[in-house]
Amino acid sequence: GQGLPAYGTNVLTNIMNEAGGYPTYNFKQGRFESAHMISGETQAETETARGGLATHGCHRGCVIRCSGTYNDKDGHYLTKQPEYETVWAHGGNCGICDLDAIAMLDFLDDNYGLDTIEMGVTLGVAMEAGLLKFGDAEGAIRLVKEVGQGTPLGRILGSGAAVTGRAFGVERVPVVKGQALPAYDPRAVQGIGVTYATSTMGADHTAGYAVATNILGVGGKVDPLKPEGQIELSRNLQIATAAIDSTGMCLFIAFAIMDQPETFQALIDLLNAFYGMSMTADDVVVLGKQVLKTERDFNARAGFTNAQDRLPMFFKTERLAPHNVVFTVPDEELDKVFNW
Repeated sequence: GQGLPAYGTNVLTNIMNEAGGYPTYNFKQGRFESAHMISGETQAETETARGGLATHGCHRGCVIRCSGTYNDKDGHYLTKQPEYETVWAHGGNCGICDLDAIAMLDFLDDNYGLDTIEMGVTLGVAMEAGLLKFGDAEGAIRLVKEVGQGTPLGRILGSGAAVTGRAFGVERVPVVKGQALPAYDPRAVQGIGVTYATSTMGADHTAGYAVATNILGVGGKVDPLKPEGQIELSRNLQIATAAIDSTGMCLFIAFAIMDQPETFQALIDLLNAFYGMSMTADDVVVLGKQVLKTERDFNARAGFTNAQDRLPMFFKTERLAPHNVVFTVPDEELDKVFNW
């Protein structure tokens, strides 16, 4: 569609909020009452009004053009357009509805070399621990600056959400394998919950973006609130993603590939022409499986077992508003993701 070229990835804020899968206040509810204030539409209007760019491509040939530039109130460049995950992590997740504060947090994260998802989720855990109140934008900026300064508190926060949770005795810490969950609540988007739990890198939405099918209707439709079909969905997406990642191409081409067989064939033709290969569609599947097997073998040698392929317990016990649901895919089903 035209959402990405018009508004960038933050077009997802209103979509996910409406779907009831927008994690808010450290994953306590699925909708943020102030989501409209930090949405992609509002962000694009702000960027344009200040002389920034609501959309541009990362290279001349890009037709998706999901990036942009964010200027401050005086019209001076502040940062590249904050992505959906960045806006959510520092925004709704922390109860913050100030785009300028979120852009400043993005600027600080980038300059300190911090992952914006991990830092935003860490701030949410810190707020749950009582270091700040939810919605305290200036306090959040202060804490991120402490990370950059390397203060004792900053060193804890800079170690991520899992370490911060342990340091302050927080039980509700949204991580898998030590990595913070991204901007889709697994209770309202059960397919992405399977990906979070089983991804070799920890909670990683890009490893198998089940949101595409659960919410956006790309590549078919699987009910996001029910466990049926989620294992197969995540498995197939993880295989396809591993293969596409291996090409070095932007992962967003997957949207076209999933809905247009001729586009998938065009990718195969391109690779064959460039490298002198004779790859088929079946070979792409084999490639994806080989990549995942290599990654899982590495994890096994590092001591990981199926016990780490799990979501935090609170996702199975705390019901998420507005759908009043928990994560219902059984552990024994999670263990079947890589059975092929």
